[in-house]
Amino acid sequence: MASRTSPTVRRRRLASEMRRLRKESGRTREEAARFADIAPATVSRIEAAVHAPKVADIMALCKFYGLDDERTEVLVTLARQSRQRGWWQKYGDAIPAWFEVYVGLEEEVSELRSYQSEAVFGLLQTEAYARAVLLADDDVSPDDGERMLEVRMRRQKVLEGPDRPKLWIIQNEAALRREVGGQTVMREQLDHLTALSRMPGMTIQVLPLVSGAHPSMHGAFEILSFPDRRDPDVVYVDYRNGCIYLEEAEEVDDYVQLFNQLRARALGPDETRALIAQLARQ
Repeated sequence: MASRTSPTVRRRRLASEMRRLRKESGRTREEAARFADIAPATVSRIEAAVHAPKVADIMALCKFYGLDDERTEVLVTLARQSRQRGWWQKYGDAIPAWFEVYVGLEEEVSELRSYQSEAVFGLLQTEAYARAVLLADDDVSPDDGERMLEVRMRRQKVLEGPDRPKLWIIQNEAALRREVGGQTVMREQLDHLTALSRMPGMTIQVLPLVSGAHPSMHGAFEILSFPDRRDPDVVYVDYRNGCIYLEEAEEVDDYVQLFNQLRARALGPDETRALIAQLARQ
């Protein structure tokens, strides 16, 4: 996975390391800030991965925590990498700030597990289907919709190349029966899903309507895993104008168990392809 790197992932790894170092030192944020000649709020933002820190601040904090030159250089390199611009940043307000974090995480993900209830998963959408989804919101202008569409299509490049992530997607059958964009657009989308389901590392399952009530009727979610074990799994849950990111081990494990329950109730990959083909012919 070395060919795909993300400043967002580097910033979060750096934040985790800086939190750990301060706690191990037994020092407070105020003490660290005083030594580094920065505000305590800056130390908090560094540890929360709110923004890309200045290299000089990281060097000063490393000195305060008593790190040797080799360990300091590792963290300084992370700081420099975290300050690089991701491709998504050029799109400005076409991507809300809360979603920029997700795109940055997605850029370096090695495995992504997701349950989708209302629509086809974004990375699996055709251009026509995605356009119809984005423009279904009356608050989105045609111009903004096209810019958002460009971002969505660009995100799909993560599926190209030998280092593409493994995807395991569970789609609610209702999302596949909903005629988004008209019959032609929907048939194209269903055919696209069939083709994608045969890609190496891609698993698509349908949660059938006949399965009745299930444990994720509250909505969709995603579990993102990364190639470096220092980067913990992240659960992403969105809503209309924002999202939440869960990183505590117990919270992540809860969603992993939830995903496994859904996986057990869903159709197998072959049965899923048969159902999708049937829906495409209707």
